[in-house]
Amino acid sequence: MVGGESEIDDAQFFLAQGGKTDAKHELDATLTALLNEKSFDDNSTACKFPARKAWLKEKLQIDDFVEVTCKKYDETLQKLNPKSVTLVYPSAHINSITSMFGHTFLRINSGYNSRLLSYAINYAAEIESKKTNLFMSATKGLSGGFPGSYSLLPYYEKLKEYRDTEQRDVWEYDLNLNEEEVLVMLMHYWELQNTKSDYYFFTENCSYNMLWLLEVARPSIHLREHFSYDVIPLETVHVAQEENIIEKINYRASRRSILLKYEELLDDAYIHMPRDIVDSKIELNKIVEDETMDEQQKRYILEASIEFLEYSFAQKSISEQMYQTLFETLTRERATLGSGEKLNIETPLDPMQSHRAIRVSAGAGMRDNERIGFLGIRPAYHDLEDSSYGFLRGTQIDFLNLQLAYTDHNVSVEEATLLSIASLSQRSEFFDSFSWRTKVGWDRDYMSDKANFISTVGGGYSWGNKFASVYLMADPLLYSENKVVTATGNSVGLIFDKYSYMNTNVELTKRWYDTGEEQWLAKVSQSFRVSQNVQLKLKYDYGEKNHLQTIEKRETFKALLNYYL
Repeated sequence: MVGGESEIDDAQFFLAQGGKTDAKHELDATLTALLNEKSFDDNSTACKFPARKAWLKEKLQIDDFVEVTCKKYDETLQKLNPKSVTLVYPSAHINSITSMFGHTFLRINSGYNSRLLSYAINYAAEIESKKTNLFMSATKGLSGGFPGSYSLLPYYEKLKEYRDTEQRDVWEYDLNLNEEEVLVMLMHYWELQNTKSDYYFFTENCSYNMLWLLEVARPSIHLREHFSYDVIPLETVHVAQEENIIEKINYRASRRSILLKYEELLDDAYIHMPRDIVDSKIELNKIVEDETMDEQQKRYILEASIEFLEYSFAQKSISEQMYQTLFETLTRERATLGSGEKLNIETPLDPMQSHRAIRVSAGAGMRDNERIGFLGIRPAYHDLEDSSYGFLRGTQIDFLNLQLAYTDHNVSVEEATLLSIASLSQRSEFFDSFSWRTKVGWDRDYMSDKANFISTVGGGYSWGNKFASVYLMADPLLYSENKVVTATGNSVGLIFDKYSYMNTNVELTKRWYDTGEEQWLAKVSQSFRVSQNVQLKLKYDYGEKNHLQTIEKRETFKALLNYYL
């Protein structure tokens, strides 16, 4: 309950009329129902609200509640066999707007040896994808137009969804909650499992509701107090660390990461073979029976073929019959080649050590031989010029970024971004990825000398290796000054991000405006990660401007200190 009003919007959660806003009335109704049970099985109040009963019994020392038999609840506890809990963070999905922030849910660890046999508590919006377009999803997600609900699923199903189908690496953060605290959490979940609440993309989202469950389990921690206007999944991992409840970290590589590793291990002459096998362009026996081929390379080819087959089936690009037939053949042939070398995927940089979401910046520079200062603030969350430490490569979500420029004469807007998203997904042997980006806001790139409104959506392709990536983009756009001007821009860019302590960004753009004007733009930035939340950035901007019917060059040099909090 926040400010005297419950955040649960489902009327069936309350026993009293008006219980959502009247806590005392709801308390009285709960006591009355528990002390005057009319059912003594799963339909009883005590079986529907075990957390309420346990809390009242402790706080009011009531010992004469009637006995009831909660068969479903007891069976669920026996199935879960709860011992501990893990905060699970599937990282960003590079080609999904709604998943680029990542996601969090809780795994209830059982007494079984394999964590895959555990169950997961998830909270998500109920979206009918066939009836909802992207604009409607964004509008409803921001305004609470979707109902949100909890679910309890086997953990291996969640892994299949995120790690295998959506190509997302999964990070598991074991928490130091004890068995009694986990039981309290489960009692609270049991009360909420059939309820619905309004889902808000930035606030009352998946991660926020996981924080609620953790605070119920251990009231002494205050996770939600760290947030005000937004709850970003990765930020909830940061605050869990600040509250000292994380005790162990585990990484599970996505199928995408596994396939990219095989690309590194396969010789150039064989790298096309796994895909050709799945696409029926090459016969399997020609590889297995080839005596000139290295045995380990054969193993890698078949293993990568199995992984790509699984990926293709998850993407629904092959039929189930073809999948089953080829899977059986591949696994049988792979078994004949012996054990071989174990695939060793290096654990990437821990997202928990990445920079925080809010960025404030200050700096100085030169423009047209005039000294200039800069001040900026961005509430969320990450751009391509920030340190990529712990973030998914090639992704950007820049929200409400404001930077001001000031001289001895005036203060002006250097940049005011409402929203800027980029997904530069590198193409590879196994992934025919499409890159795209969009931006809405104000910048100084137009032909005039002030900040003008821009709206653009573009697409292209990106290629890369472990050292760097390059991209080619076409960006249709419009500017609004005294009138609306449209243009097409073609860009080529380079991002060098091999080393965790620095990254280099270079982009060259040519634009053609509907006014007949043409323009060259260039941007170069060099960033250094001083510490987890401190960054030094040096930047150079070049742009051609129309001044008194003459094209003039404008150059801006910046030295910025960014602090993340």
